[in-house]
Amino acid sequence: MRIGVEQSLQNVVQALREKGHDVVELKQESDANGCDCCIVTGMDTNVMGIQNVATQGPVIEASGLSADQICHEVENRFH
Repeated sequence: MRIGVEQSLQNVVQALREKGHDVVELKQESDANGCDCCIVTGMDTNVMGIQNVATQGPVIEASGLSADQICHEVENRFH
């Protein structure tokens, strides 16, 4: 599974990689192409346009969630 993660969420990037996921850091909208799921802070979701255009998969908003909670959310949506 390929997961796009906003680059400010380094703890989430590390946690997902430890669980064996292919993680792509989202620096611009085109980075989300081909991702099964995207994780964003929620602050610039509309600015980047990820939620609307670049990915067909779910967009998970990370605000208020720990890295473990986000990993759990990803696994729940795909298993």
